[in-house]
Amino acid sequence: MMRPNLTAPAPLLRMAVALVGGIVVGRAFTWPLPWLVLLLAAVVGAALTARRRPLLQSLLICAAVFVLGMASWNWSSSDADERRAGPLGEWFLQQREVLLSRYRAVTGDEAQYAVLAAMTLGDKSALTSDLRETYSITGASHVLALSGLHLGIIYMLLSVLMLGRRGYAVTQVVIILSIWAFALLTGLSTSVVRAATMLTLYALFSIGDRGRSPLNVLSFTAIVLLLLDCRMLFDVGFQMSFLSVLAILLFMPLFDRLVSFDYLMRHPFLRWVYRLSAVSVAAQLGVGPLIAFYFHRFSTYFLLSNFVVIPAATLILYGALLTLLVPPVGVVLAWLVGALNKVLGWLSALPYASIDHLQLSLLQLLMVYVLVGCLYGLLRFLMTRRREA
Repeated sequence: MMRPNLTAPAPLLRMAVALVGGIVVGRAFTWPLPWLVLLLAAVVGAALTARRRPLLQSLLICAAVFVLGMASWNWSSSDADERRAGPLGEWFLQQREVLLSRYRAVTGDEAQYAVLAAMTLGDKSALTSDLRETYSITGASHVLALSGLHLGIIYMLLSVLMLGRRGYAVTQVVIILSIWAFALLTGLSTSVVRAATMLTLYALFSIGDRGRSPLNVLSFTAIVLLLLDCRMLFDVGFQMSFLSVLAILLFMPLFDRLVSFDYLMRHPFLRWVYRLSAVSVAAQLGVGPLIAFYFHRFSTYFLLSNFVVIPAATLILYGALLTLLVPPVGVVLAWLVGALNKVLGWLSALPYASIDHLQLSLLQLLMVYVLVGCLYGLLRFLMTRRREA
């Protein structure tokens, strides 16, 4: 069995970076929109005439995307739009209330209900400040906000249930529709829409066994979402979501080469432990600095808590789906949520569970990410030398 290649060429990554840069500059410096349109037309025209110079053409294309980013900020509306999907969306919201009532009936206390409602349906109204603090200290807050983790678990479950290559395109369409049905059920929150969009693109690119570059999929998703609403770039959830996935896609191929792939394949439990550890560390490299910048905290036991939270979240989501068909399963589901709360409560009470009162300036945040980039470059250099030796 070959090692998966997560570092396939990703030309769209450069365009995504150029678009982000243009949005940032457009927000900082106001340019008249007609001038931006003329500049964009000039750069596009220059790119079309530079066919015999590929490098120059690539630079001009990135420049055009940069100007497009500046123009998109001028086009954006300052009014927040409310996501609704008409009668269909209202029907799903009614079903959501039915499920919340069912959760209320099977849970033994308010903490169980609060976590179950937040983790499976995105309703965080019942979360108390103490419960939020417990999850924050242990680095488990991400399971309370519906995101790519939750939809990824559902995607894997649906993929397993639809084993086989016959009618592959049809099964992918069914999975996509199921993912968006879940998104409607949760009220189309921003994080869920982001994750559903990325999974949709990933599933569409996989039809026909076409080669998939995860970095290209991530970059294309970012481009589409930012062109639809460039203000999303300054949303903390958007930043954390994409930086965590980006870090995983960049660092995981390097971490995979630290241990023999054949050895891990022969030892499933060790493979699970190593992969979960590697993914947790990679994600932390992506979002740890942001958490320190925005929330002034670093969770020291994030690796230990992930060994509890990720399997529990998987079982809870699967159990929630099963509860729709077999309501008595909800009792077991409530017990599992209660056990998770107790374990995280114990972890949060350990000495030095978190480093608080961190104060990072924007410049310091950027310098930390420069160091993360240097670490990536060093690991990639060492892995390349090791492979050539």
